[in-house]
Amino acid sequence: MRKVTVALIGAGLRGVNYLNYALQHPHELEVVAVAEPNHERREYFKALHNLPDEMCFVDWDALFAETRLADVVLICTQDKLHFEPVGKALKAGYHVLLEKPMSPDAKECVEMGEMAKSYNRIFSICHVLRYTNFFSTIKSLLTSKVIGDLMSIQLNENVGYWHHAHSFVRGNWSRKSESSPMILSKSSHDLDILYWLAGASCTHVASFGSLSHFISDQAPEGAPHRCLDGCPVADECLYYAPKQYLTEDTGWPTAAISNDSSYEARLKALQEGPYGRCVYHCDNDVVDHQVVNLEFENGVTAGFSMNAFTRDISRTIKLMGTKGEIRGAMEKNEIEILHFGSGKVERISFETAGGHAGHGGGDMGLIKDFVKLVRQGGINDGLTAASHSVQSHLMAFAAEKAREEQCVIDIKEFAASLMAE
Repeated sequence: MRKVTVALIGAGLRGVNYLNYALQHPHELEVVAVAEPNHERREYFKALHNLPDEMCFVDWDALFAETRLADVVLICTQDKLHFEPVGKALKAGYHVLLEKPMSPDAKECVEMGEMAKSYNRIFSICHVLRYTNFFSTIKSLLTSKVIGDLMSIQLNENVGYWHHAHSFVRGNWSRKSESSPMILSKSSHDLDILYWLAGASCTHVASFGSLSHFISDQAPEGAPHRCLDGCPVADECLYYAPKQYLTEDTGWPTAAISNDSSYEARLKALQEGPYGRCVYHCDNDVVDHQVVNLEFENGVTAGFSMNAFTRDISRTIKLMGTKGEIRGAMEKNEIEILHFGSGKVERISFETAGGHAGHGGGDMGLIKDFVKLVRQGGINDGLTAASHSVQSHLMAFAAEKAREEQCVIDIKEFAASLMAE
């Protein structure tokens, strides 16, 4: 079968990581173009995939001005820059794979869901967790009724104290106005998984949470606005920037603070850029802990917790059925099945631990499946089709509205109000 060709819009860490698949499987996928405004990132990606100058563009308008260059456009721009290139790509005849979340604007998500139905193209969202061995195994166990009828789910996203500080206090996702509410930017994966495992549409959402710790009131006495400006608690502070970014490890998250990984460049980034700020004196406004309760049409209920105050970055889950329970820890790739009555306990483990990098194998699984989908022409058959993904996005927007207004949100009424607008 012929190889699939792809053009990347947004050559940041996510886009580069996804398209490592093309380097590993050149007979299946070939990168033929890139649009990226940052010169250093564009040049790096150009060299990585041996692209000619004429196939490297400063922005997506220049790329779309050309006759269709590839089968697929992979869009990995910042969240608020998704809507326009999606519309242009579909109109130009490209299949589209879009990084999550679809948009920080609920109405744009609904509109993209409608686009997915109106264009005869494949349009999928990067909900990579569905492609992990961990969650696909749990889905299979539920489908096989191993624990009888599913009654309830408890899912925890343990963000990790240092990860939260990097991404949601100092980083690109620290302010709702510049990215999106944290329940969307961080946990659209998790709400999608709950929707998928529950096996029905969500009907009602309630939520509570706040920004409680990463605020000026919690700053140590005398702490300056920048870590390198003589912090009196540098030795004991968990978030002292040089401890995180001036080590020998220049991989993620350190790679995010500067395109130049040299010590000098990283030091300058901490002296002048956002990642050198004291975490208690930033302009962040997203929550640092939140809980969400959900009810689905089939009677399944779910509780979800997103919390910055954990040592590890991990996801843990418990699913309760009429005949047993399933317990799992994604990063350990361990699943336990507890059967009622007999007391029998089954354990499933996978050879390769999931880990944070690559979302437990989900990143490469996503690209592999999308390439297969394009080859086979499965227009509406994608596991993460945009027309379906709108549901989990609406769950996130409803959760934020419920948190802010301290009320229970009816999803159908919420969606109808968006359509009316």
